[in-house]
Amino acid sequence: MLKDMGWLMRKTLMNTFRSKKSLFLFLGLPIIGVIVSTLLYSNFNGGTLRVGVVDHDGGSALTQDAIRFVEGLKEVEVKVTDEESLKKDIAAGKLDSGLIFGEGFSASLKAGAEQPEQLTILSVKGAQVTAYVKAMLQGYVANVASIGRETKGDDVAFDALYTAYRNESFKVTTEQVTDTSHNKVTTYQSLGFLITFMLFSAVNLSEIILREKENRTFLRLLSSPISARTYVLANVAVSFVILLVQIIVTLFLMKNVMNIDSGVSALQLFPFLLLFALAAIALSLLIVSFSKSRSGAGALQNLIITPTCLLSGCFFPAEIMPDSVRKIANFLPQHWLLDSVEKLQSGEAFSDLGLNLAILFAFAAAFALVAIYRFGRNNDTKQFV
Repeated sequence: MLKDMGWLMRKTLMNTFRSKKSLFLFLGLPIIGVIVSTLLYSNFNGGTLRVGVVDHDGGSALTQDAIRFVEGLKEVEVKVTDEESLKKDIAAGKLDSGLIFGEGFSASLKAGAEQPEQLTILSVKGAQVTAYVKAMLQGYVANVASIGRETKGDDVAFDALYTAYRNESFKVTTEQVTDTSHNKVTTYQSLGFLITFMLFSAVNLSEIILREKENRTFLRLLSSPISARTYVLANVAVSFVILLVQIIVTLFLMKNVMNIDSGVSALQLFPFLLLFALAAIALSLLIVSFSKSRSGAGALQNLIITPTCLLSGCFFPAEIMPDSVRKIANFLPQHWLLDSVEKLQSGEAFSDLGLNLAILFAFAAAFALVAIYRFGRNNDTKQFV
């Protein structure tokens, strides 16, 4: 079996990379994705940040103080607006980011919540425009929340301590450091393009099964000692090798050629990318199992891959989309890979992301099981004769 698999893998690789078009498709596009991401985000000039603010908390004193705190930050221009206009202005480039103070924001601070769920930060440019405002505002919110924890629901004591804190003068010294946030968003976007290319590459490689059925090569192979299971496993192995090369080339290019400091070790990214590669291969087999021709598989991959990558944030952050649409991303493997990257960049430990790894593995297993079931039910090979 191993000898037959080795022969089939060599045959598939030789036929696949016989043309320069295939070499460009499988290896050139990921490289182009990194270059495009670098060009898009390397020229951020660090000028005045235009921040939109939405207050759903009824104009409470704590919320208004938080807004005034943001207004007092250097190089920040604040515009109070409504949520619909905020998202439109961010999408149109009129605003760099937005802050949404939800109902109950002030109550959560009084309850001692340092990271209230009622505070939402939006941006299509990622961490390069949100990091500064987010860091400063979180520091302010944490100070107010600590007062809430100490007073334990005593409004009189809270008001007294908060008034003293607000009127206190502090001496602050500043030191200028190099802004590397654009490297993180470039990494995120580069991996978003890589995810898309991996999915399309996996489907194109799995379509070899349909192509060889159409030209009757598949039937001739099965007339030899080679079994259908060996043939499919060889196709899976070739797909995995090519996706692995795409991952290595992309990470090497980002680190050693483009000098992009992702803030995350390649060894930490690797397990997530490998699991996603398995999920991509399983999904490609699933698409092929539901297709009767290459044209049908091509139409199905466009119907599935492009919209799901769009919803998951592979092309731009999903934060600007409505909450109802963003919830759909929770059912997509691309979302969980990008979510893992974001959490690693935010400083979370690799050991804390076991759930993300388990979900990616579950996607791969689910796609593979359905594909195996479909292949087992589809015994009519005569449809290609």
